[in-house]
Amino acid sequence: MGLHRQDGTRITKAAFPAAALDDPPVRVTEDIYVTEPYGRGDGQPEGSKRFLLYQAGTVVPRSTIDRAFHTAADAGISPAKGPATGGTTITITGDHLDGVSAVTFGATAGIDLRIRSANELTVKTPPGGAGAVTVSLENDGGSVSTSSGFTYETAGG
Repeated sequence: MGLHRQDGTRITKAAFPAAALDDPPVRVTEDIYVTEPYGRGDGQPEGSKRFLLYQAGTVVPRSTIDRAFHTAADAGISPAKGPATGGTTITITGDHLDGVSAVTFGATAGIDLRIRSANELTVKTPPGGAGAVTVSLENDGGSVSTSSGFTYETAGG
């Protein structure tokens, strides 16, 4: 008994012919659903249909799971200017915004982040110095930054 090659030579555990996987399989531990809007709609989860994507126990390549988490993409920031004291509610439009967990202005986190849909969110600006700052969005897919995405203005203009 034991394991052997086709030519009859015995295979030891240390010499077992196998290679590490570049894309290791993962086991899904709970039922996972994908949501689609019924029609064009407003992108809100309400009024959507859900389909079972992966049943608990399904084994899939890690890359398949990674592809399900898209990096946010901002298409517009409005208004693009506000006072250095902060508190300006801005609207960010784009794609894959429903998973955004943080918005930063320079190195400072935005306040009162609210996800409106997959294509829109609002956030209040924190206090900042005068001038343009980079606006960064963070989600499970990574981060995206818009250089000079918001400009802090001093009281004089």
